[in-house]
Amino acid sequence: MARAAEFVEIKDAEELRELLGEVTPRAAQKERPRLHARDREWLAASPFCLVATSDAAGDCDVSPKGDPAGFTLVLDDTTIAIPERPGNRRADGFHNILANPHVGLVYLIPGRNETLRINGRARLVREAPFFEQMVVKGHRPLMAMVVEIDEIFFHCGKAFLRSGLWKPESWTGDTLPSHARLVKEIQQDPMSVEELERYYGATYAEKLYKG
Repeated sequence: MARAAEFVEIKDAEELRELLGEVTPRAAQKERPRLHARDREWLAASPFCLVATSDAAGDCDVSPKGDPAGFTLVLDDTTIAIPERPGNRRADGFHNILANPHVGLVYLIPGRNETLRINGRARLVREAPFFEQMVVKGHRPLMAMVVEIDEIFFHCGKAFLRSGLWKPESWTGDTLPSHARLVKEIQQDPMSVEELERYYGATYAEKLYKG
C-alpha cells in the first residue's frame, strides 16, 4: 500500500503549469458565454449528462441525469433546464445547489468521443410553464434544475479514445456481480438476492417515470 510520505505533491499553480506545459491557443480560446447553434444541436442529440455540485464547505457530488435525447430544454441563449424524474430521493446534488448554486455539466452522445461542457449557476424550480415540454410517457417532471450559463465549450475526445468507452469489445460489465448482489453484499439489504434480482429486473424500467 502506498504511503503518503512517498508522494511527490504539486503545491502551487506555477509548478502545475511547469509540469503540464502551456495551454494551446485553441484550448485557451474555446469557451464562450452563450449557446451556439451547434451547442443546441448537441443538447438536442444528448440523452445523458453528469451534474457536478458542491456544498458551501466544498464537499462534492456528481450525479448522472438521463432521459430521451433532447431532454435538456433550451430556454434561451444563456439558460437551460434539466427535468428531474423519480429517483432514490437522496437529492445530494440538489441540497448542494441550495447551499452553493455553482454547477458543472458534461453532456455525452453515445458513440461520440467529444463532450459538451457547461459551467454555470443553478436554481431549483418546482413549477414552470415549460414543464409541459418535458413530459415523457405522460409524466411531467417532479421539478427542474434551471442553469444560467457562465461558460460553455466542447471537450476533446482523448479520454474516450484512451478508455475505448464506446467499443463493445472492451466492455467488461458482465464480469462483475449483478447490481442486486452488490446491494445485498454491501448494503446488507433485508431482501434476498432473488427478490432483489426481481426488483432490479424487467419491471424496474416500467417504474422509471412513476416513482
